[in-house]
Amino acid sequence: MKQLPGIVVAGASGRMGQLITQMVAESKEIRLIGVLEHKEHDWVGKELNTCIGGLETGLKVSDDPVEAFCNAQAIIDFTVPDVSVEFAQLAAQARLVHVIGTTGFNVQHLEEIKLAALHAVIVRAGNMSLGVNLLVQLAKKVATVLGDEYDAEVVEMHHNKKIDTPSGTALMLGQAVAEGRGVNLSEVSDSGRDGITGARTRGHIGFSAIRGGDVIGEHDVIFAGLGERVVLRHLANDRSLYARGAIRAALWGQGKRPGEYNMMDVLGL
Repeated sequence: MKQLPGIVVAGASGRMGQLITQMVAESKEIRLIGVLEHKEHDWVGKELNTCIGGLETGLKVSDDPVEAFCNAQAIIDFTVPDVSVEFAQLAAQARLVHVIGTTGFNVQHLEEIKLAALHAVIVRAGNMSLGVNLLVQLAKKVATVLGDEYDAEVVEMHHNKKIDTPSGTALMLGQAVAEGRGVNLSEVSDSGRDGITGARTRGHIGFSAIRGGDVIGEHDVIFAGLGERVVLRHLANDRSLYARGAIRAALWGQGKRPGEYNMMDVLGL
């Protein structure tokens, strides 16, 4: 009987980390073989079931990714950019599938991930839900049809613990609008309005971020023209949809050629 793929979950104590750990442990398609946290974290060295109640896995939380990756086929990683880059390099050496849900990368981070993808399957996405990835496709199509005669604004809301702005999903949507218009997002992005800014620049793609409470994720793409607005919206009510997407990506990546992929690839969009 073929052994199920072994999965390591990084950032196990976070909101997404705990949910993914639980769902992997309960899955009939994959095996949970390791959980990681950073060296100073108070979970390190403890039995997983004392940290996340009800998970009788026999595993301890580790701070050693090299050891954790030895017998793994994939790592699911919702951490921070510097850590994700380190894991990408290790995944390249171990030839693992690396599923990255981390957001907030800078240009240097992305270059290093691109290099790691020469030797590993890396699935990186600002959002892993089917609905959001469909929304991205719709935003691109609408932008192509309407052009810059319609002002484009991306509005997102998340919980008050989120550390990066705009969200990874908002950037995905902004990138889709830019691609639909045939422009470079970095040249038309506008996310710093404050004070007397003057009239809106035609063709710019605006970003607005709202933070508060325990909101999982809400995203609107607004195309505002003369006399009408087209609004595309996605509301996330359950974080498990992201966890399911990450697990699906880890399975999809088995046996694929090294390269950097996204959820459009995984979902066949």
